[in-house]
Amino acid sequence: MSLVGVFDSGVGGLSILDEALRQLPEHDYIYLADSANAPYGEKSSEWIAARSLHLCQYLARANCDAIVVACNTATAEAIKHIRAQVNIPVVGVEPGIKPAAMQSQNGVVGVLATEATLKSDKFNALLATLPSECRFIKQAGAGLVPLIEAGKADSEETLDLLAKHLEPIQDAGSDTLVLGCTHYPFLRKAIRKLLGDSITLIDTSDAVVRQLKRHLETIEQSKKFANSSKQEHGAVRFISSKDDVALRNMAQDLMRSDLQLHDVSSTPLELVE
Repeated sequence: MSLVGVFDSGVGGLSILDEALRQLPEHDYIYLADSANAPYGEKSSEWIAARSLHLCQYLARANCDAIVVACNTATAEAIKHIRAQVNIPVVGVEPGIKPAAMQSQNGVVGVLATEATLKSDKFNALLATLPSECRFIKQAGAGLVPLIEAGKADSEETLDLLAKHLEPIQDAGSDTLVLGCTHYPFLRKAIRKLLGDSITLIDTSDAVVRQLKRHLETIEQSKKFANSSKQEHGAVRFISSKDDVALRNMAQDLMRSDLQLHDVSSTPLELVE
């Protein structure tokens, strides 16, 4: 079995880890949250690139076979740099604007993402490849990530802020909403409360994990002495730059996967860097 590193600025990448445990539960995982520095979306491009590379290099040194950069902002600002420096497969995430454009019935798509993602060259290059008849309503979700990090995804405070961010998207008549930050799938309940079931929500966790699966299959095939004893549920290790116990507790609260099926541990980042 393989060891997969999943890196995010905080708890948002738990949405990716959750899907990975659903599709690929037999592998071992390290989930690395840089919560002491979240959110990344409000930091400079240079800082994001340097910090993201540093943490992915740590995961590579921890003998990970593959890394998922489970942060839209880090992917947008650093993925090319990381792939050039880290000698294992690196899977990134990006807003699902292409599938959203294909699924939208009226050609009006809302994109809720961080300011850094919306301004990034990577995002705008992707946007330029899509049909001009599709209209994208871009909205930065300022303030949402800190609330989710604080365990307030379903609070009235979050609902009020989310309502303000969704207003331009709703007013434009969007029938599809791209959740352009891995934190935002944890706002599904709040979004449904505000917009109802008429809007289609797009997140890319399934596509990201399918891409990871392709890499892991190649890795397993290339191993000269493949381990024939298959485990049903691998180990999950949580590492945080802020509070590893709080991260582990939030994972249990936010994720649908039953972590009790896995050997779970947690460690502060400063003890392992």
